[in-house]
Amino acid sequence: MRALSTILAAAALLVFAGSAFPDEKESGTNADGYITTWLLLAPIPMNDGESGADAVDKQQVPNEAKLQPKAGDKLKAGGKELEWKKYQAKEDLLDFNDFLGKQTEDSVGYAVCYVAVPEEMKGAQLKIGSDDQCKVFLNGKEVHKFTEPRPLEKDQDTVEVTLQKGVNVLVFKIVNEKVDWSGSARFLDKDGKSLKGLKATTTPPGGEEKK
Repeated sequence: MRALSTILAAAALLVFAGSAFPDEKESGTNADGYITTWLLLAPIPMNDGESGADAVDKQQVPNEAKLQPKAGDKLKAGGKELEWKKYQAKEDLLDFNDFLGKQTEDSVGYAVCYVAVPEEMKGAQLKIGSDDQCKVFLNGKEVHKFTEPRPLEKDQDTVEVTLQKGVNVLVFKIVNEKVDWSGSARFLDKDGKSLKGLKATTTPPGGEEKK
């Protein structure tokens, strides 16, 4: 009986742990709040002689601020057809070189995710890191831009934003000049704590993903 009681207690503990700490693939974020679930579009080659600062200010795809892709959507960019594909970050960083399976330089990539929250959240902190230049749009509006080459450090930049109740569209554009090509993003509350109830997905508002 004692052995059975021990087994039942252990099972109950596992159930509690599962409910207290939702699966990363369900929330789309990891334990530190970094977004790990993305749709990526890359690589888009930079033009000869084009700087990273030039590239971050140039629209490589039409109406980049208002992108709302689904997995499997295709479009032409950089003289070739590219496809939006799902990417699950292994840790805190989205890594375009990992996504492409090779080191790719002098290129631009887009990362999109759909961030759902249960209520409006004013004064939220969007923490961004990038290697190299980046531009960030939230719900169709530019909220951040960095124009210099740099190695990535998590939480390099902080932007105060308002998340609307329901689904918010985050577009993260990252330019790579040389070698590493990565970014990080997470939302915190005004006190620097993880937002409760936040979920990041690859499904656009009112849309279904392509199989």
